[in-house]
Amino acid sequence: MDANPKKTVAVGISGGVDSAMAAQILMMAGYDVIGITMSIWNEAIPITEATKSGCFGPGEKDDLIAAEQICQKLGIPHHVLRLQDEYSDNVLSYFCSTYISGKTPNPCLMCNQRMKFGLLPQKAREAGIEFQYFATGHYVRVSYNQLLQRYQLFKACDTSKDQSYFLSFLHQDQLANIIFPLGDKTKVQIKAFACENGFVELAEKQESQDFLESDDYSVLFDKDTFAPGEIKDMQGKVIGKHNGLINYTIGQRRNLGISGQAEPHYVISIDSKTNSLVVGTQQHLMHNTCTAINVNWLSVDCPLKPFSATAKIRAQHEAAACIVTPLDANSFSVEFVQAQLSITPGQGIVLYEGDMVLAGGIIA
Repeated sequence: MDANPKKTVAVGISGGVDSAMAAQILMMAGYDVIGITMSIWNEAIPITEATKSGCFGPGEKDDLIAAEQICQKLGIPHHVLRLQDEYSDNVLSYFCSTYISGKTPNPCLMCNQRMKFGLLPQKAREAGIEFQYFATGHYVRVSYNQLLQRYQLFKACDTSKDQSYFLSFLHQDQLANIIFPLGDKTKVQIKAFACENGFVELAEKQESQDFLESDDYSVLFDKDTFAPGEIKDMQGKVIGKHNGLINYTIGQRRNLGISGQAEPHYVISIDSKTNSLVVGTQQHLMHNTCTAINVNWLSVDCPLKPFSATAKIRAQHEAAACIVTPLDANSFSVEFVQAQLSITPGQGIVLYEGDMVLAGGIIA
């Protein structure tokens, strides 16, 4: 990270320790730093009290206060960008439409690409806030490959906190002016750094890990969008009733209401057309292949022939060895060396070569 006192960087301040320390590191490196925070909560949504930590919910007011206090303590300007409508159009609509189609969305993938690294810096510039670079507290690394003439995204040095999966849909123009100050740091180092710089309260603060500050996703949908329906076994026999498809995802075992089975049963598939769930034993969740659509080739151009890689089928999944076959510029098929558990339509699949992110796609 080259210091340049004539350069200004806008840091996305969330109210947590990572973004605060990203700003602190940049200031110490000689940059002029501005804090920007997006406000996305819509009070018309019927969540009156947060029941868990999350990015979207009524607890945002506390996060905005925390972000302002952080910037005051750092001695930097702070701007709040109101992006409720944009968030609804780009994240909530994607989330709801994906669920309605019988798939399981990952809203963080869209939020990062469209909102945090898209509309937030864009709207800040439109509001007259001037800066050359944009930075966040994400644990990832980025570098420029002169030979390929493109930016490449890499896992963080702290693999336990790596967030490259969530940034796999970023575009080249977004990576061009991004700084990730924490990419070569560990979480332990950042917490110690926070304490050294007078931010002990942030080092001890609970982190936001979820999308919604509630376990009840139904509040995001029109009333009566989801109706109760049948639960069937692998032979098509009705063995129970579900209380709305939104409450289930592939691989789910708990709260199915089908006790008395000889073996534990899991959700194997979700059929939105017939409003039904198909359940079976764990062996039915194991698959070797899947197809990805809406692919974003990030660190490399789309290859012309099959190649070896590793792939993550969800954020907490251990990247597994596979053979990838490009189908066209926007899709590829994957054959895993070993069968994987609960490959879920709608979730992101991210390809890696070592620590480098090759591409991200959506499981079809």
